[in-house]
Amino acid sequence: MPRRRIGFWYRFAAVICKPPLVVLIKRDWRGMEHIPAEGGFITAVNHNSHIDPFAYAHFQYNTGRVPRFLAKSGLFKKGFVGAAMRGTGQIPVYRETTDALSAFRAAIDAVERGECVAFYPEGTITRDPDQWPMTGKTGAARVALQTKCPVIPVAQWGANELLPPYAKKLNLLPRKTHHVLAGPPVDLAGFYDKEMTPDLLKEATEVIMAAITRLLEEIRGEKAPGTTYDPRQERIEQRRRTAAQNNGQAKAEQEEGQGT
Repeated sequence: MPRRRIGFWYRFAAVICKPPLVVLIKRDWRGMEHIPAEGGFITAVNHNSHIDPFAYAHFQYNTGRVPRFLAKSGLFKKGFVGAAMRGTGQIPVYRETTDALSAFRAAIDAVERGECVAFYPEGTITRDPDQWPMTGKTGAARVALQTKCPVIPVAQWGANELLPPYAKKLNLLPRKTHHVLAGPPVDLAGFYDKEMTPDLLKEATEVIMAAITRLLEEIRGEKAPGTTYDPRQERIEQRRRTAAQNNGQAKAEQEEGQGT
């Protein structure tokens, strides 16, 4: 099966990163047969630990199709980190642009060149209390609908047990297992050749996130909640609760003042 050239910088990064990953984490990797051997494609992956990009990159590296992650453009500018980001072909995201599609122009170009672009559709580590995938952002759907490339859903679990979400201390013992399950391409054909309205992009994103969640259910052996955690809605609810609490406190203080 033909594979694309990996390149010096990715091999150099593998020499540095793979040994500690092999020591720290056992591996249960499935679904590599769904990773395309040729042509550009997207992988859409859940995110539940600060170290899961390294653990997932290890899985993807072993398929022969190395991932190009999206990262803040500022990381590419200076020093060794910038050189490594550029050398491994990671993709800068220029967040200052006002055109949402232009922000992912480099990702579109990479797919059209035949690369694998790895998206974390949630945009950040999950804040779901039980570490299920949250609602996704629309970037992966935008690139997928623009290029009509395959979107491979991928679920992972285990790096979050080594380093829980937003934690700073590793939980080394007992040795953890990094589970990865890649699924068949998500069927987005029904969204092709239509105006990319916010509603269309949201619906396509929900289809992608549902595929990831089903794979994670298989890994975990349990069902996800019926309602997907939405951090934006949670922030709105939190502000409402805070406002109601403040209003209640102000009212109580006013009544207490009138009583005196």
